[in-house]
Amino acid sequence: MASSSDRPENFLTHDPDRNRIVLNVHLQPGAKSNAIAGEHGGALKIRIAAPAVDNKANAALVAFMSLWLGVPASNISILSGLRSRRKRIAIVSAASGVMARLRSAIHDVSD
Repeated sequence: MASSSDRPENFLTHDPDRNRIVLNVHLQPGAKSNAIAGEHGGALKIRIAAPAVDNKANAALVAFMSLWLGVPASNISILSGLRSRRKRIAIVSAASGVMARLRSAIHDVSD
């Protein structure tokens, strides 16, 4: 059974006034492959193969999330944590479909 700390509601918030979703992410750069890895300290852990040099891991994270969520990369931005593993990611999109994909993916890795 998942603990209350790894419920999807703790990883993301929906801001309907700005038509965006904000997701808390813990990034692990330099991994073997790109993947959703579960919960880490109240954030969604995402592994990215790109190294954490010259903004490569951040760019790879945005590209991975774009493919994973089915939204253009231009709709995804890093609000905070550009030089940190802990990041806040904004996704501007039709929120209902993206929220459903996020909740499903988070639920799958949290079980």
